Amino acid sequence: MDLISPKDLKKLTEYTNDVCVSIFIATSRSGKEVLELHDKTRLKGKWDECKRKLENKGVAVEKIKKIDRPIQDLLNDSDFWRHQSDGLAIFASDSFFDKYTLPINFEDYVYVSKEFYLKPLAPILSGDGKFFILSLQLKDIKFYEATRYSIGEIKIDEITPSSLRDRVGYDYEEKNLQFRSQQEGEGHAIFHGHGAGGRDHKDEIFKFYKAIDDGLNKLLENEKAPLVIFCQDYMFPIYKEANTYNNLYDTPIPGNPNDVDIIGLHSKAVETVESYLNQEEKKKLKNYDDIPLSEKSAAVHDIIPAAFQGKIDALFLENRGEIWGTYDEENMKVKVQDKQTPENTSLMNLAAVKVLENKGAVYLVESPLMPEKEGKMNAILRYR
Repeated sequence: MDLISPKDLKKLTEYTNDVCVSIFIATSRSGKEVLELHDKTRLKGKWDECKRKLENKGVAVEKIKKIDRPIQDLLNDSDFWRHQSDGLAIFASDSFFDKYTLPINFEDYVYVSKEFYLKPLAPILSGDGKFFILSLQLKDIKFYEATRYSIGEIKIDEITPSSLRDRVGYDYEEKNLQFRSQQEGEGHAIFHGHGAGGRDHKDEIFKFYKAIDDGLNKLLENEKAPLVIFCQDYMFPIYKEANTYNNLYDTPIPGNPNDVDIIGLHSKAVETVESYLNQEEKKKLKNYDDIPLSEKSAAVHDIIPAAFQGKIDALFLENRGEIWGTYDEENMKVKVQDKQTPENTSLMNLAAVKVLENKGAVYLVESPLMPEKEGKMNAILRYR
């Protein structure tokens, strides 16, 4: 996945051109849609729509051809279409091209203006609901930082043992020791062994996990995000006993780490921590009515200047809504217009970009769930 970083956001927000094209399509990770290249067909349809818009705007044929070339290269890249996530975002001009394969379900959309359209990326860029994943196997451990929309591996080899063998110092799979587990009663594992015995082997696993916990504590010293464990069922009670991190998630990710790649891991992790994700958004939506009038607004004419000044803590945008207009930053004047023109812009996109640049959160909300339903844009201010 080509995840978007703050550096990418800066690059996209700072870029301007007479013609900037933004295309969003839903894509499929697997199945019939991938085999039959439905995603490729969907992009071709949206690009054809975009070309018609460009032609209607009177854009020069040569400029359209320059925008077209990398998109055609992408359409002809069969390997690319076999490795998709949930959505594809493309940003192009005659001198710029970038694409992002992302774990977010976009609605198919085309935007042509003098700037790129970043509103659909708000859930990713807001970074709500960070958590950590520890993938545990006796021969290998991996550690990840994730959100609902992103995952990235963090190398921990220098602060933790990489395997039980590293911790124990001998071949823990010695022939006369058979270690296996099975669930009985209330899910307790049974350890079978010869020589040192199953109890000793469990103790060695505990020491291995304790060494991992000691190393992670150096990394997570000031963190509060949940730590979710991905391991086979019998391992979790042992790690839970060894753990000292104060926010260990009570439910492990089910399954065997050997059976999934990083995309599959992320999907299973998000499903496991669903109740935790987006807590901040839910809390702010719930408490919006109780916030003093001086600390919130549903007026576009107030929200846009506040976004430029870094005064917005949380911005709620109607997911399928749009507001067209212009903003005079020098005089802090907003003019709302009925439809898109060559001279105006999406005020919702403008507000989203400025709030994200100033480290605020942007939430895309369905119309019935907007805090103030008469407005397509609601904001909680950082200060009066």
